[in-house]
Amino acid sequence: MTEDEFIQLNYEHYSSLFPRRCSGCARLFVSLREYIQSTRPVGATISYDAELGDWQTERPLGAAALANCPCGSTVGLTTEGIPLEVIQRMLEWIKVQTEQRGITSAELLGYVREQVRKRALADPAQR
Repeated sequence: MTEDEFIQLNYEHYSSLFPRRCSGCARLFVSLREYIQSTRPVGATISYDAELGDWQTERPLGAAALANCPCGSTVGLTTEGIPLEVIQRMLEWIKVQTEQRGITSAELLGYVREQVRKRALADPAQR
């Protein structure tokens, strides 16, 4: 898997989670783009499986990226729903890239998060 493929997989998955409502104020985010424009990222993006070193998990814990809605509630986007074989390929990519780049999985996923955000903001289909 290439970096671009990894970013595209994440972008497509997270885009598919919309429309979505904030559980705190019921605000409707109609697209990933609107969500990105309206929320503020909170903390690091984390892959629980990568943090545990469970690179070939059969029961993924998944990954999460959190953001605060303007009302203050936290809204999370997760990898839930991505097929197991895809999750395993993604974990292998994370493992290889963190070793090659000498960075943590949180640092790598922070970079990926920024690339997904840029892609969503640039995508005319997200408008």
